[in-house]
This record gives sequence, structure tokens and C-alpha cells, in this order.
Amino acid sequence: MNLLPPSRLIAWHGLSALLLAAPLAQADELEAFLNAKGLLEPHTVSRPQASAKAAELAVHAMGFIGVPYKWGGNEAETGLDCSGFVRAVYQQMTGVVLPRTSDKQAAATHSIDPQDLAPGDLVFFNTMRQTFSHVGIYIGGGRFVHAPRTGARITLEHLSGNYWRQRFDGARRVALAGGASSSAPLP
Repeated sequence: MNLLPPSRLIAWHGLSALLLAAPLAQADELEAFLNAKGLLEPHTVSRPQASAKAAELAVHAMGFIGVPYKWGGNEAETGLDCSGFVRAVYQQMTGVVLPRTSDKQAAATHSIDPQDLAPGDLVFFNTMRQTFSHVGIYIGGGRFVHAPRTGARITLEHLSGNYWRQRFDGARRVALAGGASSSAPLP
């Protein structure tokens, strides 16, 4: 599987370095960046502190914004579908190879309470009258990144939007090597 195109890596390199430089403030730095870009709405909901790997994974996922949707797509250069996008991000950032389809990704991950969502967690939706038929990566602040549909591009959305709220199927967490999870809070 090919890595994120160099042009996209360069665009997100500065933010990634910023997040890695201050592990305890990573979630706040990510939120500040998104707020500065007008991508987050103000919120008062408390959230768990993101781990260094989770913040890095969320930043990497945002680097795919603008990549075209392609049904069955597995590579950023030619396009990705929702599960191909999630699979690519996790394989590139953690070495974990998730199953190819969203329903199998749900089966291979651990269910969590939506109140416990943290950057790097997966959010699932019923978009085709089928449970777990769509998946995205939660980045914090009620937002997730996903590959929505044919003719669209990978984008950032809000979970509270009518369409997504009505179709929400649950939140899940990816287990990493050694029993850690993709978004384990810092001690």
C-alpha cells in the first residue's frame, strides 16, 4: 500500500511536529489548529486526553482530506472508499492491517461508549440500510474524517449533523500490539 502522497505529507508535517513536541498538550493543539481553520464549533463537552499516537493518527487522517472517493479504492493516488481510507491510515501509522470492509472493521475492533470517543477511534454508520456500512476516523471536537461517496472527496464532518446523527451505529477502538489501543488516554 502506498503512503500518503508527498505533497500532502508536507502540508501536515508542521502540525504533526507541533503535536509530537508537546505530548500532554496534543489534543489542545489539534483543537486550536482546527478552530483557527474554522473547522470546529465551540463546545463545552469534556473529552479524554489523546495519546501521542492518537493525535498523530488524527493529523495523518486529516492529511487525506481532498483525496477522491473511489469505490473499492485502496490507494490515495487513485482514490479511496471509506474502509480503504481507514485501513490505509491505520496501516501507515500503526502497522495494524484492518480488514477491507467497514462491517469487518467493526467486528475486528472493540466497542466503546460514544461518550468515550477520542482521536483515532472509529465511528460507524448505517448508510445503506445495513449495520456498519460506513466508517470514519474521529479526530476530536465532535468531528470525523471519512470518504463519503462516489463523486465526493475525503472530508471533515460533524457527528451532530442530522444525517450522521440519525445513522450513527456506534464507536469502536482499534487494539494495537501489546494490548494498547489507538486512543488510550495518557495517565
